[in-house]
Amino acid sequence: MSLYRNSAWFLKGLTEFTKNGYLSASKRFVEKDLEVSVAGRSFMITGANGGIGKATAMAIAKRGGTIHMVCRNKDKAEEARADIVKETGNKEIYVHILDLSETKKVWEFAEGFKKKFKSLNVLINNAGSIMSQRDVNTEGLEKSFAVNVLGIYILTKSLIPLLEKSTDPRVITVSSGGMLVQKLRIGNLQSERGRFDGTMVYAQHKRQQVVLTEQLAKTHTNIHFSVMHPGWVDTPAVANAMPDFHRSMKDSLRTPEQGADTVVWLAISEAATTNPTGRFYQDRKVVPTHLPLAWTHSSPLEEQKLLLLLEDLAKTFQPH
Repeated sequence: MSLYRNSAWFLKGLTEFTKNGYLSASKRFVEKDLEVSVAGRSFMITGANGGIGKATAMAIAKRGGTIHMVCRNKDKAEEARADIVKETGNKEIYVHILDLSETKKVWEFAEGFKKKFKSLNVLINNAGSIMSQRDVNTEGLEKSFAVNVLGIYILTKSLIPLLEKSTDPRVITVSSGGMLVQKLRIGNLQSERGRFDGTMVYAQHKRQQVVLTEQLAKTHTNIHFSVMHPGWVDTPAVANAMPDFHRSMKDSLRTPEQGADTVVWLAISEAATTNPTGRFYQDRKVVPTHLPLAWTHSSPLEEQKLLLLLEDLAKTFQPH
């Protein structure tokens, strides 16, 4: 089955996830969807100093939005901030230093942000991590799980009260089409059993992000939740984590701007919120979360269990 899933996914990717897939899809885009001013609205973007995150920040800054860049590396973040200010003339760009793999610090950051800022209109969970080998953080959690799943859960849950106080609140999570080859598995969240395959672990985390989005959308109905696949994008993260794939596909990969297009559309367009909350997007369109005949569906009980496991885990690191 995994051979079928992987083959079906790769064939789909060659037609849809590449640069040509974007150019083909973009023919149906409504350009005026992005012809908006978002002055006075604030956007938090994790991993905003490079790749899709920086391209997203740049596009929103051009339209007047206040940007909160949440980044791990201070030097890279300040350099990216300077680029964004210079190119857009927008000085409402703020840098916050946070390593999402440090679970307790994610709680502390979110709680501190709520005290300092009176509103947040849009949260964009973009930062991600692919590990080549299993590694744990100081709290004993597998690092990529801490960033890709638990960090997103904690940041989102903690900021929900602030989002709910703000107008037209939205939460967007940058997932990956790689999740299509994975069925939700909740029995090995820390990747403690079996051989550690970083790419497959990442794909499982991306499936968990889709389930997380669907579940949060059910319980927080006044926030518009969405999760999306940016396509196959030429970013330093892809080059580092998947060098063979990057080398063989380099000429077909999307630019960071093309990868960011749907994130920006979900964050600022009126059209995006006419769709139901909790859906999965590719190229400004709601798309299925499963390949045909791939047996990747999970039960509602398993999906609810993921949320309960995350909630329990998150509580153990919550500052008192």
